[in-house]
Amino acid sequence: MAYDKILVVGGGISGITAAVEAAEMEYDVYLVEKQPSLGGRVAQLRYYFPKLCPPTCGLEMNYRRIKTNPRITVYTMANIKNISGGPGNYKVTVEIAPRYVNENCTACGECEKVCQGERVSDFDFGLTKTKAIYLPSPMAFPLRYVLDKSALADGDLDRIMAACKYNAIEPDMQPETVELEVGAIIWATGWKPYDATKLDNLGYGRFANVITNMEMERLASPTGPTGGKILRPSDQTEPKTVAFVQCAGSRDENHLPYCSYICCLASLKQSLYLAEQDSETNIYFFYIDIRTPGRYEKFLRRAQEEARINFIKGKVAKIEEDPETKDLIVTAEDAISGKRVNQRVNMVVLALGMQPSLAVEGVPGVAVDENGFVKISDGMYACGCARMPLDVMTSNETATAAALKAIQTIVRG
Repeated sequence: MAYDKILVVGGGISGITAAVEAAEMEYDVYLVEKQPSLGGRVAQLRYYFPKLCPPTCGLEMNYRRIKTNPRITVYTMANIKNISGGPGNYKVTVEIAPRYVNENCTACGECEKVCQGERVSDFDFGLTKTKAIYLPSPMAFPLRYVLDKSALADGDLDRIMAACKYNAIEPDMQPETVELEVGAIIWATGWKPYDATKLDNLGYGRFANVITNMEMERLASPTGPTGGKILRPSDQTEPKTVAFVQCAGSRDENHLPYCSYICCLASLKQSLYLAEQDSETNIYFFYIDIRTPGRYEKFLRRAQEEARINFIKGKVAKIEEDPETKDLIVTAEDAISGKRVNQRVNMVVLALGMQPSLAVEGVPGVAVDENGFVKISDGMYACGCARMPLDVMTSNETATAAALKAIQTIVRG
């Protein structure tokens, strides 16, 4: 017997798109996300391409499509534990971690006000902390708090439960296991920033003012730890000179051998963030090749016109810190002039490569290539950055294609 339901693994922008496209073609869809909220990387950005929209622009519309479509069942805090069967007849075991907050929650925030315990915010990449009971993101879907019991301070649980008027706190909630029967599976498991601590010469983790491109997005976001003000982590001052280091981990046989596609554009976009904050900010852009494919060439020209960017064609050899000022000295060889460059800056942004999530956290039953990207087969499809490094627009195009392929698998029976 063939099953007529579709499983989408991953609740970022491409997974959401695949789910709503399939559901609106009248197929039942299970959407499984391991985080407490949908939204993925897009939810963490200040703006995304091609129109430089804030995350609310694309996500709110899709959340509405999910809410109004009974064919979509969403599981958050959920992980795939086992897959058996084949095209048309997959059986999938999903384990759902306890949230300790039930559906009575209205996200009123009274519990958070009385909570004293804190935890590091993974949504903000450790740049700030949340309370032990917290909303996963500023535009969380589902709009429901999560309790991290390991971060509770003494007496917190009693205070939280007393503050909640809706009996939403369930400290004894247990993990759940569900068995899903589906005809096709779409992998939309997205990407992770490459581990910057592996790039010893670039100083991440040792020097306070070396940050990653995703941390830069959170600093620039109005919902981020600095309210959208880009400030140096060491002293909370505005940087007047900033270096962008391209291909940090990408195009390197010792790390990620491939081009991550979107990094140059992301750094150009972040140069505009700096120019909006202070048009006099000097930017030093260290690159191997600047890759702005297709119509994005126009964006390169815009960045050149609006931001004070000094382009230096050269791979960065090392970054050192001035211990007194916490400024950074970036050393590279300018491939055009042939001269060595030692540029002092207030802050460095590493354009980290995009590593597929499944390269870091494999899932039983899904085949990946040598770099961790999903291998497409009959009945198993991939979209977004689970398939290859992509921008948001192209991720959504691949999501629609994956939904169509999944439906074809079911129709063939």
